[in-house]
Amino acid sequence: MDPKTTAVVLIEFQNDFTTPRGVFHDVVKDVMRSTNMLAHTVKVANAARAAGAAVMHVAISFADGYRELGHPYGILKDVADNQAFRKDTWGAAIVEVLKPQPDDIVIEGKRGLDAFASTNLDFILRHKGIRTVALAGFLTNVCVESTMRSAYERGFDVVTLKDCTATLSQAAQDAALAHSFGVFSHPMNHDEFLKRLAPPRARRVPRSANGRDLLLGAMSCGPDSDTTH
Repeated sequence: MDPKTTAVVLIEFQNDFTTPRGVFHDVVKDVMRSTNMLAHTVKVANAARAAGAAVMHVAISFADGYRELGHPYGILKDVADNQAFRKDTWGAAIVEVLKPQPDDIVIEGKRGLDAFASTNLDFILRHKGIRTVALAGFLTNVCVESTMRSAYERGFDVVTLKDCTATLSQAAQDAALAHSFGVFSHPMNHDEFLKRLAPPRARRVPRSANGRDLLLGAMSCGPDSDTTH
């Protein structure tokens, strides 16, 4: 896996999910603990930067009154009803341990589930020559899965980091891992991903004992060479 064509996309690592006192923290904290997803994601982000991969942060936020949503239903209604992810508040801020670093990219404009739908994520990935997208974040079976499906449809090579995700219950987490992740991505734990995230090795030209290139010797003995003396 070439770091230069790989992006780690971190979805909604915001205080309203990640941190005590966050609006939805109490309903995700058990799965967060079971996967140790926050510590694993910090490790992935740091290693990805060191390897030369792109790290991108996709946060969701809404203006006061949630005017962007019109008449929401389902999970977005839960967001509005609970006053979560309000723009420029502590709850909408990215958790401190994953604070964007100077070379990271912050994707603006996420208002729904799919990180591509209302943002410039696709534009940025393609202009950077990204071919592999590794996903982590919240919620496993909602925004992560929606983004995974969309990335798959757009032709990216998709990796989903199983132990860097969390959702509302262990049953929902297990169901997503068992039934969806393998259909639309290469699911793997963070340590396997980091082992694969290595620059392509330079091809070595074998040399003979006296230092001359064996390749040159092979060329001189090729079918077109003159072997008569």
